[in-house]
Amino acid sequence: MEIKKYLMSFFAILFLLSVTVIAQEEITTEEWEAEMTRLKDKKESLTKEISALQNEVNNLKATKVQSYEDCMNDLYSMVGATKADVDNFRKAVTELDGKARRKEGPKVDRQKDLDALKMNKISALPEFFDKVHNQTQRSLDSWVEEVRETNYTVVRGDHLWGIARKSEHYGNGFAWPMIYKANRDKIKNPDLIYPQQVFSIPKLSEEEKAKYDKVRKNYKPAPVQ
Repeated sequence: MEIKKYLMSFFAILFLLSVTVIAQEEITTEEWEAEMTRLKDKKESLTKEISALQNEVNNLKATKVQSYEDCMNDLYSMVGATKADVDNFRKAVTELDGKARRKEGPKVDRQKDLDALKMNKISALPEFFDKVHNQTQRSLDSWVEEVRETNYTVVRGDHLWGIARKSEHYGNGFAWPMIYKANRDKIKNPDLIYPQQVFSIPKLSEEEKAKYDKVRKNYKPAPVQ
């Protein structure tokens, strides 16, 4: 109704202005009739526009607009999930992303976690798709996991001190207890090891490196008699 009132007022003003201009000029009867015909056509055109606009307004008023919450619930239902399911999935994605960024291994377990998220239909939602199927996978792919231990096969003449002293291991014979502890199931006596035995050589932490370096620096061999 506001649109109709506005346009009718506009038309009335236009008509009065036209009459005023015509009254101020000397025109013929034919010119007057032509002007009246033009104004009549203009009125009909504006009336049709008013009717069309009013129909659009009525249609918009009749249109049922869903709330944001209802729209999201409809979206969740498309993947067979509830809001609670999506909230839990979001939490799992955030936790896995944090572990991948912090490189909380083992890496193989983080990949299994991600594969499980990919298999979940919720990962198809726009909120999660790129994060789960692209970003987090790239993060795991770029993760070069540090080797925590290596294997060593004993040869004739080996002893734990000598194995620990090798540069590819610790470079420090005093760290031999680390090898002993890691292979207690294979070593009954640290002074007795045998060829072809395969030992795990665990990687030293920074704290353990400092500990055995200090032992080596403080070591003073017994005086020769």
